[in-house]
Amino acid sequence: MNANPEFASFARLIESLTPWVEQVVIIGGWAHRLHRFHPLAHELDYEPLLTLDADVALPNRLQVPGAAISERLAANGFQAELMGYHRPPATHYKLADPGIHFYAEFLTPLVGGEIQRGGRRRATAQVGGITSQNLRHIELLLAAPWRVSLAQNNGFPLVHETSVPVANPVGFIAQKVLIHGRRSREERAKDIMYIHDTLETFAPRMAELRREWIDNIKPVLHANSVLKIERAVDTLFGEITDSIRGAVQIAKGRRLTPEAIRETCDAGLTQIVGRA
Repeated sequence: MNANPEFASFARLIESLTPWVEQVVIIGGWAHRLHRFHPLAHELDYEPLLTLDADVALPNRLQVPGAAISERLAANGFQAELMGYHRPPATHYKLADPGIHFYAEFLTPLVGGEIQRGGRRRATAQVGGITSQNLRHIELLLAAPWRVSLAQNNGFPLVHETSVPVANPVGFIAQKVLIHGRRSREERAKDIMYIHDTLETFAPRMAELRREWIDNIKPVLHANSVLKIERAVDTLFGEITDSIRGAVQIAKGRRLTPEAIRETCDAGLTQIVGRA
């Protein structure tokens, strides 16, 4: 059986990261896709949202055994594509194969102020031989990751079955809420859809997600962030917004209405985090 080309590309990234797989966490759209492979996931009758890029969260200090990550990526066909004007420049690690549109980005928690001496933004850093972008709330995605097993029998052409850390679904949702105000109109709509679909993926497991919130996610958050997430039940999902309407356009063919999205997110968040 031929592997899904997207799964094959992602498998090459995982092969590249194998020496560090216990230290990194898959976040973003690929975490959302990999949630479907978790034992607690509920089988859905629609495909997860697609994404061309794979986001990988790194701690600020990464133990680097043997070769640098950049060397492993290059050996698996990834080329560094420099972006922007920061020093070091933001970098996409893109597969060089003709006809393949897949790249990885690396993200680390932004600790402290965004502006350093001289007025330069602390936008990027060198971690483990690669360039990583510094962003707020990445530490939330590194907290208490879940694990999924990837192997040839579920579509990933890896030499050995590999247990991969993925963003905790509660942390995934919480981070989407916290960054909502900083996102573009299109990104807000997509994030609403990510929240909705994550809640549906684990709909029969709300009690487990509630425990994740109490035991693993809430303790790593500042009190103000906790309050913002608890209030999101009303501020983001108390009424139909342009972001919710935009989410319907993303979910073409699924017969969703704005009210259905609002109700699912309202009910799911209330069960997980409560409401302020």
